[in-house]
Amino acid sequence: MLRNTIDFMLYEWLRVDALSGQGRYADHSRETFSAVLDTAERIATEKFAPFNRTVDTEEPRLVDDRVVQPRCAHEAAAAFVESGMLSASQDYEMGGMQLPCVVEMAAHVFFAKASIGLHGGHMLTTANANLLLAHGTARQRDVFARRELSGEWFGTMCLSEPQAGSGLSEILTRAVPDGVDHEMDPLGPRYRLTGNKMWISNGDHELASNIVHLVLAKIPGPDGRLPPGVRGISLFIVPEHLVDGNGDMTGERNDIAVAGLNHKLGHRGVPNTLLNFGEGRYRVRGTAGAVGYLVGLPGEGLKCMFHMMNEARIVIGLYAASIGYAGFQSSFEYSRTRLQGRRMTAGGKDSAAPPVPIIAHADVRRMLLAQKAYAEGGLALGLYCARLVDEVRVGQGAPAEEAGRLLELLTPVAKSWASEWCVEANSLAIQVLGGYGYTRDYPVELFWRDNRLNMIHEGTHGIQALDLLSRKVRIDGGSALALLERRVRATVRAGLGAPTTASMARALQASLDKLLRTTAAAWVDGDPELATANATPYLQGFGHVVVAWLWLEMAIAATRSAGQATEEHGKMRAARYFFQYELPKVDAWLRVVADRDRTCLEAAETCFLQ
Repeated sequence: MLRNTIDFMLYEWLRVDALSGQGRYADHSRETFSAVLDTAERIATEKFAPFNRTVDTEEPRLVDDRVVQPRCAHEAAAAFVESGMLSASQDYEMGGMQLPCVVEMAAHVFFAKASIGLHGGHMLTTANANLLLAHGTARQRDVFARRELSGEWFGTMCLSEPQAGSGLSEILTRAVPDGVDHEMDPLGPRYRLTGNKMWISNGDHELASNIVHLVLAKIPGPDGRLPPGVRGISLFIVPEHLVDGNGDMTGERNDIAVAGLNHKLGHRGVPNTLLNFGEGRYRVRGTAGAVGYLVGLPGEGLKCMFHMMNEARIVIGLYAASIGYAGFQSSFEYSRTRLQGRRMTAGGKDSAAPPVPIIAHADVRRMLLAQKAYAEGGLALGLYCARLVDEVRVGQGAPAEEAGRLLELLTPVAKSWASEWCVEANSLAIQVLGGYGYTRDYPVELFWRDNRLNMIHEGTHGIQALDLLSRKVRIDGGSALALLERRVRATVRAGLGAPTTASMARALQASLDKLLRTTAAAWVDGDPELATANATPYLQGFGHVVVAWLWLEMAIAATRSAGQATEEHGKMRAARYFFQYELPKVDAWLRVVADRDRTCLEAAETCFLQ
């Protein structure tokens, strides 16, 4: 099921074959792309899927200050590293395959669907290395990024603190120069860090010989005080085990201690830690403080970290869609074998007739179509964003610039839309199974628990919504939104030209017009508090319009490939479901935004007590 969907999206819709004709990807073809997908599917099937329940029940545990995981976690990590997927889209000189990003992301879908508990931390290593390739020095790239991409070392991102989750301006971790010669270290200006970081995925483990932490901290001013706000945040490489200027480990552990493990609802196979930096448990050269190396310029840490965060947000959306698809597939298979009820006939139910598989019931088909529409819509959105990454990489001039602007606009949508609606898909999977759905005899309850975390990972809906409505749609006078409008209207024109898609094209055009009017109405007087009071409904409406656009694109592609059988094509049926059942929801979401409704904004604290 999944492979057919991936192949359709890559080859029939996104036409990734065309990338082979461009310089960076000239060594590749559909044959090599498919070989990579074959390998990913095989490893995911053999090393990940059979142990999804194992890593959920055998959580990481602390033993003598070490994080211990089951054997299957080590074997899955080794197989993933050996496959080369950590560096699949990197340049040859960095040990990569120079695959298109969209093919690399498609391959990751197989692993995330098989077991997010075994795969969830791998993305962090690649994103960590990509940040260093973009913002690190030549020595930092060679010592840290290269070893991460080879799988010799793994990486993390350390942002949140116990007292400051999403409020990064409130972080208290501090970094002070390490000695008078701190700027002379070949790995970069050397600092000592003290503080605490919370919710650090893969913060400690034994799956690699070293862990490269990217840590946000503030450098105190001359008065010893930390600078206020996010402008004072800097970024540091803080390795778990110290290395010399050539990248060889010295045998000395850095002053980083695991203070505890967080026991989460899902993603239980990924160690999630509270890390203490510089508490003195592991003194380095007799001095407390974790050794870290400055990345970029002081005070520009958040700017650098957004490189990793934005990449992670797209991947989180793909992970959410992958888990949504896992639930869809499980409930679909169950519905074909579970016998219950009888068909409705003009004369009523015939109690003497044999029971039918529950997929014969319209309401079960509704729930399956909804799951398919959500999961495949999320996959389409994530892969479309990855395709934009490739347009930036191989394009030149205006086309590359436009792809970058569109990618920036769609990033909060790709993360949030999939993570919200694919959890709903998992909820519907439980509903299809009925009472069995919430037992551990079936995996759908685990899929729901795993996916529920993605609504919070890498920025909550509220944060993404504020970013979209207050910033992304307004950048450069709304140029990115205008670019999106042009692409959607081009698809509408194509859809209007075919009888199978004309009604959907008209509906999308109406919803797009409403979205544009709503965006203007929200900012009619420039009041930011009132404009963004209903930012989350705006994000929901925006996301549904974008996904409807992609479903229309796929319906047009299905028309090309299926010919006379278009109406029986699964993509066409799911597209019709989305336009009939989902797109009408946009009106209600956008109405409160356009009206600048004050219901939530003016809700007094006392109203929750009465």
